[in-house]
Formats: sequence, C-alpha cells, structure tokens
Amino acid sequence: MRLPLIAGNWKMYKTVAEAIEFVQKLKPALEDVAGVEIVVCPSFVSLEAVVRELAGSNIALGAQNMYWAEEGAFTGEVSPSMLKAVGCSFVILGHSERRQHFGETDQMVNRKVKAALAAGLIPIVCVGERLEEKENGITEKVVGTQLEFSLAGITSNELAGIVIAYEPVWAIGTGRTAETQDARQVNNYIRSRLAAQAGQEAAQKARILYGGSVKPDNIAGLMAQPDIDGALVGGASLQVDAFAAMIRNSCRL
Repeated sequence: MRLPLIAGNWKMYKTVAEAIEFVQKLKPALEDVAGVEIVVCPSFVSLEAVVRELAGSNIALGAQNMYWAEEGAFTGEVSPSMLKAVGCSFVILGHSERRQHFGETDQMVNRKVKAALAAGLIPIVCVGERLEEKENGITEKVVGTQLEFSLAGITSNELAGIVIAYEPVWAIGTGRTAETQDARQVNNYIRSRLAAQAGQEAAQKARILYGGSVKPDNIAGLMAQPDIDGALVGGASLQVDAFAAMIRNSCRL
C-alpha cells in the first residue's frame, strides 16, 4: 500500500516569524498521527528557521522550486544541493504558477527533476490542464504531454520514487474542485501513462496526489479513491486547524 502524502505549499505567504509560529502550533496537533507522510513547503527565506522547529517531529521539509545547476552565475536562483544542505527532503517542480508567470516549460521541469534526483531530493512534479483545455476535452492529451516531456529519461527506479501532483489549473485558488470521479479518472490515466513509460511495478509505487482547492470537507472523498494518494494543498495549508484536519482525514492504516 502506498503511504499517503499531504504537502502544504505556502506559496508567497508567511514571514519567517509567522512560519515559526505556525510550525510550533502544527507539531503538537499532529504528534500522534501515523499512516501519512506530512510535508510543509515554506518560502526559501523560511526554510532554515522552519527545519529547526521541525527537528524531532513527524513533519518533513520541502521547497517550492529550484534551479537545475549546482552553482553558477544565476542570480536569484537556488540549487538542489543548497536545498539538501538546509534540510529539504522534497521539492515542488513545474507548478502551474511557475509555468504561467515565469515561463517554465516541460523541458525545464525535466532538467530540474533530474537535478533533484541527483541531489537526493524527492520531486513533486505538477501537471494539469487549463479551463479552456478541459472544456475542449483535451485534459488527457495535455496531461500526457506534460508527463512525457517532464519525465523524459527518468529510469523506472527513479520514477517509482517520484511524486506526481495532478492540479487542474482552473481549480487552483478558485474554490472550484474537480469532481471526485473526475480526479480519480485523471489520476488513473496518469498511472497508466507512468506504467507505459516505466512499467507496472514502478507505476504502482509512484504516489499521485490531487491539488486544487482541497479542503477539510472534501479531502476524505478524494482520499477514498484508489489512485489518489494524497494532496498538494495551497490555501488550506496556511491554517493550522484546517491543515491538521486534512492530514488526520488522510491516514490509511
């Protein structure tokens, strides 16, 4: 059985002081929780402070992005080894906001995935369609293309440890959530694509999350679907009570 994963993407929210206060409240709320992997992904400036607060807890640290080079004249970027050194275990790659606002392509995401794996980080690779693509009935075509190019050259062993997050762009931050059966259908399609690329064994080990206006009142229905292994949570991960409730509702023991 795949271990569920709930990752909180804080985006560009919370100062260092606010991040510390949040984690100090979250740790006791989740100290008795088992059967689910928990990750928080603060901004770069809060990573070091947050990882100190997480010491000895059941909560892992993730970053929201990275560059593929180990070092160099890349002003404003952060390398995989820097993230690993500060204590990150996970890194979100290819989020739709990175694609939309910063021009990231599947090929760029692919370079980042390979660099993350080489550094010992677990990539959370985001895929998803825009509203017009959904309305035109090409969701699977769009998601399939993103998977093909974002994961090009990834071995079966590597793919088994990668996390995929299906995040329909039209549902991110809008309050709209994909119908449970629709999310299940797309996640099932993603697993079939992974199997075609790397074999059934690797595809069955890879975790596939859902993201897009996930909340405490819809997480249980999503988690009941066999091909949904957790959630990449945005706004709800900024509230201790809501995030803790979602995690508790995601355990599979």
